[in-house]
Amino acid sequence: MGEWSFLSTLLDKVHSHSTGFGKVWMSVLFLFRIFILAAGVDKIWGDEQANLNCNTHTPGCKNACYNRTFPLSHTRFWVLQILIVSTPTLIYLGHVLLVVRKENKMRKHLQQKTDINKINKVPKYSDERGKVELKGILLISYMVQLIFKALVEVAFIVGQYFIYGFIFMPSKITCPESVMPCKGLVDCYISRPTEKTVFIIFMLAVAVFSGILNIIEMLHLIFSKMKNRKRRSSHSFPQQVCSFNRTDPSSPRTGPYQENSLRQNCSGKR
Repeated sequence: MGEWSFLSTLLDKVHSHSTGFGKVWMSVLFLFRIFILAAGVDKIWGDEQANLNCNTHTPGCKNACYNRTFPLSHTRFWVLQILIVSTPTLIYLGHVLLVVRKENKMRKHLQQKTDINKINKVPKYSDERGKVELKGILLISYMVQLIFKALVEVAFIVGQYFIYGFIFMPSKITCPESVMPCKGLVDCYISRPTEKTVFIIFMLAVAVFSGILNIIEMLHLIFSKMKNRKRRSSHSFPQQVCSFNRTDPSSPRTGPYQENSLRQNCSGKR
């Protein structure tokens, strides 16, 4: 599992800059994809081509049958899937580190300034500990990487069906006469078809779950931001009305009932 350590270290840094759903997605990626692929899948598949038994002795026919049925090995397909799915998250991590580094330089610059009136920019995405807040350009970056991850999951789920044409691993594959250099129909028998079927279904289910998790996280962020914006607008509007009626001498006169109602509302918002 040493070859996965570098990717795991990078993804672990994203953990502190993600939402709750993002942390769940990260745990699913570590436990049910990287760990399972490194610990169990490779041992079951192993050298699949060497374990393929065919009822022919024609040189090259066995390799041709295997290549026709499995253009890409399942293990290599899943490795490619993990790497491509993780790429948007790593790009987001790079964006976060760039923003944090920029704002840390900004803080050092602010500490050297003594005149507050000359300060033009202040950090708004991160604090002194490097913890970021999802808003503005960082929120857009986070949403974009979620969209790309969901699209990649769907693409690999569909691609798995078009590449292999099956979900349940068959115990026997038949190569037609058109496969060169085979002579006639050739039957080849696959080792451990049941175990391989279990892992195929498991990895497919994890991909579906990860894609759904990305969609749920997108909806959660959209609705939470809409709710916060609506709450801020509802709080700021009464204060603007009260300020307008207190300071503007040209505002229209109100009746006794309206003045009492306005006074009660303004006093309640203080």
